[in-house]
Amino acid sequence: MKTLALVAMAEAVGGPAARAADRAAFEAVMRRQERLVLVTALRLLGNIEDAKDASQEVFLRLYRNLGKVERESNFQAWLYRVTVNVCHDQGRKRKRTVPLEDVPDPASAAADPHQSATGAERQRVLHMSLRALSGKERAALVLRDLEGLSTEEVARALGSSEATVRSQISKARVKMRDFVERYFRRRV
Repeated sequence: MKTLALVAMAEAVGGPAARAADRAAFEAVMRRQERLVLVTALRLLGNIEDAKDASQEVFLRLYRNLGKVERESNFQAWLYRVTVNVCHDQGRKRKRTVPLEDVPDPASAAADPHQSATGAERQRVLHMSLRALSGKERAALVLRDLEGLSTEEVARALGSSEATVRSQISKARVKMRDFVERYFRRRV
């Protein structure tokens, strides 16, 4: 959905009192953060259409709460927290219809066929192992290992303690390692 259509939808929800300054601030933030939100949602949900829907919901919430968010000491943590919450809500409501591993990777199309096949297999196994995790473990692992946040930032984004996040990440890594080992043992 185009930015202006999203802003119009947000104004309809938020009422005609939305100020031009808020709209400009929202558009600027959305342009800077839309890729981060979409990629995070895709990693958490495993489905591009669900990730797009989640991304739109995140930005609607941002627009509705722009005044509060501007006072937020760590905007990025707020954005991750909302993204994780929206994805968690959507994950409960919907079944996956298009597996993440079926989404084509344009970068791999130019590589040699053997490398493409190997890379595609690794991606598929990674996504399968991510889906095998609980929602909290997946969120902690995605934010820490794939998004590169610090443990403290992940804890703030998830509303957990750092010790809880470290435990979730540790358990998630062990589960993923075990999944990958079992997967490749079966293939040999």
